[in-house]
Amino acid sequence: MSAYLFAHFTNDGKEDKEHIWFSVSRDGLHFSDLGGEESFISSNVGTTGIRDPFVVYDEKKKKYFMIGTDLCTTKGSNWYNFSHKGSRSLLVWESEDLVSWTKERLVEVGIEGAGCVWAPEAVFCKEENKWFVFFASNVREKGHFKHKQRIYGTFTEDFVTFTPTFKYIDAKTDIIDTNIVWDNGWYYRFSKDETHKKIIAERCRRLIPDGENQYEKIESKLLAGFFGLEGPEAYYLEDIKKWCLIADQYHTGKGYIPFLCDDLSTGDFYLPDDGSYDMGKRKKRHGGVIKITDEEYERLVKAFEQM
Repeated sequence: MSAYLFAHFTNDGKEDKEHIWFSVSRDGLHFSDLGGEESFISSNVGTTGIRDPFVVYDEKKKKYFMIGTDLCTTKGSNWYNFSHKGSRSLLVWESEDLVSWTKERLVEVGIEGAGCVWAPEAVFCKEENKWFVFFASNVREKGHFKHKQRIYGTFTEDFVTFTPTFKYIDAKTDIIDTNIVWDNGWYYRFSKDETHKKIIAERCRRLIPDGENQYEKIESKLLAGFFGLEGPEAYYLEDIKKWCLIADQYHTGKGYIPFLCDDLSTGDFYLPDDGSYDMGKRKKRHGGVIKITDEEYERLVKAFEQM
């Protein structure tokens, strides 16, 4: 039987809840929130806020790494300052069992002049045999009058040392919140078009495009017609052999909603029937979903029962 972990943050606009929270699921569609009112992990460095946590498992090191945005929006200021004068660092944690995590550390990856480093995620690059870490940064390039949100990237083998950051996605519109998965010889990218407030889908044979391999857009009628989504996260549902793409309905404040698809290449997503999914009681904000083992599922549930 499959099991999934959803690491996320929450924020109700009234209390400081920009920390990390965990939820688990047996099928990827019905989530149970772990813990009570207290968050699982908080930050004491940088801005002391955590948004957009994302977990990956390193097979070689037999270790989990979690990264997140160094941003706190509950201590004054405004979104202009957050995006134009924010932290250029991401937060990093390590764990061998998903229960005990190292103390958070800050790693500066934003280029000079970047106004933020938002929603960092990672995917293993088969071509480079390294982790590719990518994130959104608001940058005004030389010769331009305005800042623009683009996706930047860097490689790492240990989440301690990173290669020089480079521009990864520079679209006609502002782009944030990118998620990348690999399936059947293709890298699939899901991003938020920050200008039009919709999720766009693309694919390419190579993670880093080259002359012969460029990302091609995947047409999706459902995604194209769904306004006000962000934080897309794709993962495979082993039990029913379908892909699930969840996204946060931030515009209406309704939380995450799942979209299902038999084959990512078709872009043919559909909404599951009402009552066939449950994202949990806690209103989840941008996070990441990762498949875990039955043993890890039981360990997490037991650990939180004893907290």
